[in-house]
Amino acid sequence: MASIIVDERDQQFVLYEMLGVDSLFRTERYGAFSRDLFDMVLKEAEKYATEVLFPTLREGDRVGCRLENGHVFVPPGFHRCYQLYRDGGWIGMIASPEAGGQGFPLIMEVAAKEWFVHNDAFVSYPYLTQGAAHLIEVYGTEDQKRRYMDKMYAGVWGGTMCLTEADAGSDVGNIKTRAFRQPDGTFRIQGTKQFITSGDHDLTENIIHPVLARIEGDPAGTAGISIFLVPKFLVNDDGSPGRRNDYAVTAIEEKMGLHGSATCVLSFGDEGNCYAELLGEERQGMKVMFQLMNEARIGVGIQSLAVSSIAYLHAVRYARERFQGSALENMKDPAAPRVPIIRHADVRRMLLWMKAHVEGIRMLVYFTALLADRVRSEPDEAARETSRGMIEVLTPICKAYCSDSAFRVTETAVQVYGGYGFCSEYPVEQFMRDLKIASIWEGTNGIQALDLVGRKLGMKKGLYFMSLLGEMSKTVGAYRNHETLGDLAADVQGAANVLAELAMFFSSSAKAGKFMIPVGNAYPFLMLMGKAVLGWLLLWGAGVADGKLSVLAAAAGVNASDPVAKTAWLEADAEAAFYAGKIAAARYFIRHVLPEIDAAAKAIRSEDLSMLDIPDGGFSR
Repeated sequence: MASIIVDERDQQFVLYEMLGVDSLFRTERYGAFSRDLFDMVLKEAEKYATEVLFPTLREGDRVGCRLENGHVFVPPGFHRCYQLYRDGGWIGMIASPEAGGQGFPLIMEVAAKEWFVHNDAFVSYPYLTQGAAHLIEVYGTEDQKRRYMDKMYAGVWGGTMCLTEADAGSDVGNIKTRAFRQPDGTFRIQGTKQFITSGDHDLTENIIHPVLARIEGDPAGTAGISIFLVPKFLVNDDGSPGRRNDYAVTAIEEKMGLHGSATCVLSFGDEGNCYAELLGEERQGMKVMFQLMNEARIGVGIQSLAVSSIAYLHAVRYARERFQGSALENMKDPAAPRVPIIRHADVRRMLLWMKAHVEGIRMLVYFTALLADRVRSEPDEAARETSRGMIEVLTPICKAYCSDSAFRVTETAVQVYGGYGFCSEYPVEQFMRDLKIASIWEGTNGIQALDLVGRKLGMKKGLYFMSLLGEMSKTVGAYRNHETLGDLAADVQGAANVLAELAMFFSSSAKAGKFMIPVGNAYPFLMLMGKAVLGWLLLWGAGVADGKLSVLAAAAGVNASDPVAKTAWLEADAEAAFYAGKIAAARYFIRHVLPEIDAAAKAIRSEDLSMLDIPDGGFSR
């Protein structure tokens, strides 16, 4: 079962051989950790995923959630999943020991939870709880931490994130929910929120909702928004749940996927008595919420990785087991034996496209997590600032490029299965349905692109963006004269040059008053940049793999220049085949995917704004 959830060998490669996560163990913050401990945690994650979580994937989709008398009931199998998730301490994994957590590095949490998020319908419940608890840890009072946060990190109580309203989806500044100040310093909330993930359920005895609202009399727009804690049940002096708060669950959204995740409509204060507490300072709601949003955007990268990984691994297994057609050299012989479809060229093309993207996404998400750990552990402020800056630039790539590419991976998995992939007999159609939301929630991918082009590229006068380009150039420099990878390094440098040139093109366009050129081309640029970043990371990984492969060849006495001997060796040696696969994936991506950058750049430089020039009536009668 493990082989069809996460490629644990590739996970180990990225963690230890490529990124050298062991370096964290030499820092003061993470000095108590070790590789043995990391490996033990990953083994526990694998065991939980294969024995407990994966078996409920189909149930979550087929049974779904139900709303009865104002209460939401999750799929029955989720209760055991949640109990064991909570008992395993997974919710507070990276929370500080002072907050009752274990203080693990973020990269360790990402690696462990890659095993879990294939079942995002379930994972959404503890994930939202963790994010809401962290808000309270950072911005809450000591009383709020003891009253709410402790039980949330322990998994006894749940949490959500309440932003969206019917007429103010991505336009958060237009929210209508109001907060009314009370003499005792608390507030009463009135308004309706929708698309609230994990908005209600029967997994915990209480749920704490961070809710965006505007205090009556505060200014319009995002500047006037505050954030409040709204418990499902008010808390008694002894810490136990008290009376039910004045809000109602009015509906569960009917979705194309994630049926086991209760996406709710919540109506607050219908009777004028919905208790709420201010979190942080007044009119600082967006600042507070963006902490959770940025964490959630990295979380979307993990979701994209986990679901694309399981879809790819299922497709590989199916392609090995499904016999259809004869080998190409025997195609005119009707009596020729049938071969597994993995022998057919177009199936191999699809699988290699998937492999390159999944492995590149894994590298990107893990690298971004490692940057966050360096921000927390590096003693040098300049080094911390460099890491912090690259996180800013890479976050929209993690969210948007990864989610759109991962969806294409799931779509391609369906294609590998052929007609069976379109049927619910096999799980790949569910993977595709479940993942589609990733490009929509936590800020649509178009908004991520505008954030990248309109804000991130110019942060610190472009220093953050240039830091990333500098890292790419370092890798290129290491392999520029490499016997087998030099041509790939040159292509990656060319992609990095295109990024730099387009950033300058956008800047000059804006200075010339042509603001709509970067705005209209923001999404194509983000996708272009995602390809350049993945090309860089895959080159980096290929360089590491090539060195390992050379050592193995020398130890085995294999003449790498003899194609027959090398092929026989790779067929017989699984470890050598793994490293050869890393090089093949990088070469395929850089040769077949990276050239798409040039076409996109040509389109951007044309300054064509057809998408804006077309009249509204020109789209349809």
